[in-house]
Amino acid sequence: MTDLFSADHAQGLDASDPLRAFRDEFLIPKHAGREQLYFCGNSLGLQPKAARPALMDELDNWAEHGVEGHFQGRYPWMPYHAFVRDSLAECVGALPSEVVAMNSLSANLHLLMVSFYRPTRDRPAILIEAGAFPSDRYAVESQIRFHGFDPATDLIEIEGDEADGTISREALERVLAEQGHRIALVLWPGVQYRTGQAFDLKELVGWAHSQGAVIGFDLAHGVGNLALQLHDSGVDFAVWCSYKYLNSGPGAIAGAFVHERHARSDRPRFAGWWGHDQATRFRMGPQFVPTPGADGWQLSNPPIFALAPLRVSLEIFQRAGMQNLRQKSERLTGYLEALIRQRLGDVLQIVTPKEAARRGCQLSLRVKGGRERGRALFEHLMSQGIVGDWREPDVIRISPTPLYNRFEDVRLFVLAVEAWAAGGSPER
Repeated sequence: MTDLFSADHAQGLDASDPLRAFRDEFLIPKHAGREQLYFCGNSLGLQPKAARPALMDELDNWAEHGVEGHFQGRYPWMPYHAFVRDSLAECVGALPSEVVAMNSLSANLHLLMVSFYRPTRDRPAILIEAGAFPSDRYAVESQIRFHGFDPATDLIEIEGDEADGTISREALERVLAEQGHRIALVLWPGVQYRTGQAFDLKELVGWAHSQGAVIGFDLAHGVGNLALQLHDSGVDFAVWCSYKYLNSGPGAIAGAFVHERHARSDRPRFAGWWGHDQATRFRMGPQFVPTPGADGWQLSNPPIFALAPLRVSLEIFQRAGMQNLRQKSERLTGYLEALIRQRLGDVLQIVTPKEAARRGCQLSLRVKGGRERGRALFEHLMSQGIVGDWREPDVIRISPTPLYNRFEDVRLFVLAVEAWAAGGSPER
């Protein structure tokens, strides 16, 4: 039998990995002179080596050309957001006209809810998952109040009904069938941030639309992780950040998707100059004429220093291919799961669903023995240069990211946990 836990096995998997060279395109932080075991791409992706030169190029363009940098240089600033459009669309399975890089996730969520959350007395409710990321919950609660409704009755939250707190498709379908006549908007995660559960977007879209509801997605943990097909799924809108799996830096510029059927929508929106039809934008007229597609939701000209890291990161995704990355991700996460079940079944409980289609690259782990023991393990791992992240009340999230994590990284993580549980020190 193959010894899954042997160094030879893990290193053999790495040697045969067709994507192994992409790791060399990232800067791996070090701990005590050695590269960290970095499993935190679900919180902040690592820096592409190409990010610094890309930023320096724009600083040089500014220094050399001043305002004329809007029209000169390799990547003129005036159309700069268009330089990420095709690669961003490819990454999320959309038409180029359906995506735009702009603002932050929560700002984009509010802007799109202005257009897509149109409550009435008979249909005022928003449906979210219980335990949603706080920013999303704050946003939907404030939108409900802004429209004069009451979150106590008009914010519907679906509790996890499965053993580890995840949500079954049956629960989702049942709530939509029972409450659908009241629901104006379904706002759902592509991947639930705490449990790591991934959802079938197309299925959810079908259920929501059959009830007459609009549906949007927070894809903060989905973009660059899942092989999304936003256009074909029929999603009305989606928003995401770019500092996690898209490796675009802390506080990176976010993104939005608006399906092409809404490209010339007369839905109300908060308008800004940069969303005006680009053919007549510089006439500075008083009447807003939106650019068709997602670009029409822009407010201001794009921040070039924020777009430059996204541009070079998306170029890496284009070369790697999302389908290839997803295949490797399933193998990496499957390997992590197999080792945990083989060696750490009495230490760790895997919260994330077992089925590959119901998770991304993140495994959410609960340490058996309670929160204090879990926190002790987390802090021990961090002290050893093994970086995951902690989510209250008791979850350690470990995300082997296919662009730069290795099978050997996964094996060494499990070895470190096993040594801690036995009261020893890991050997790396």
